[in-house]
Amino acid sequence: MKHSPVTDKILSNYQEGRKAVAWLIDPDKVANKVDFHAQLEKAKRTNLDFIFIGGSLVENNFSKEIISMIKEIDASIPVILFPGNANQFTPEADAILFLSLISGRNPEFLIGQHVTVAPLLAKSKMEVLPTGYMLVDGGITTSVNYISQTIPLPNDKPELALATALAGSFLGLKYFYLDAGSGAQIPVSSSIIQAIKGQIDAPLIVGGGLNTLDKVKSSFKAGADIIVIGNGAEKNLSLLTEVLEYVHVLNLSLNIN
Repeated sequence: MKHSPVTDKILSNYQEGRKAVAWLIDPDKVANKVDFHAQLEKAKRTNLDFIFIGGSLVENNFSKEIISMIKEIDASIPVILFPGNANQFTPEADAILFLSLISGRNPEFLIGQHVTVAPLLAKSKMEVLPTGYMLVDGGITTSVNYISQTIPLPNDKPELALATALAGSFLGLKYFYLDAGSGAQIPVSSSIIQAIKGQIDAPLIVGGGLNTLDKVKSSFKAGADIIVIGNGAEKNLSLLTEVLEYVHVLNLSLNIN
């Protein structure tokens, strides 16, 4: 039986009400390795919970190199693949978000890519996190919207998002990821997060458009368990530090640190 430290960490946080932060790194956007090394050193000092690796369109698969750099600096931070397709698989990561795009109707992202990579996962030591991936309208056409050729869920229709999440839950998915997409103008609405949180007993990951501390606070208040900072950290790494400091204080206030 595989050892499951990433799963254990996510579930213990969830069960105890502890909030967490993931830094999403797109390998194609790591232009300067020296700067990236400095960013990793800074992240290490801020008690970052998780690092997600991937993107909708990864043209140069530097994932293995990026993961190696992360592990050299701090091997204690779980590195989780956030793959746009099967080609982005690399066994050096600790876990993979095994994403089924349940908000769309494109069979390639519901099950097709999964069949391709499944034999590789079976041979690896990687933890597999079966995740219902739900794309929510963030105000613009995002990369994931274009690549997946799917229509995002309306941001003002929580009942549709809840019905989708319930279907995923009945199918046995263990985690749910609400994503407005990279560079979204508006994040996933609080009403959608609240609706799903109220009826789905599973860790809820929220990302896309979270480029200010106030937006992060709103997502956590609505019920997000893990928030993902990607574009916001690319433009301003201090945002990540600011969010992590906030989460640390928030967790202390819940008497769980």
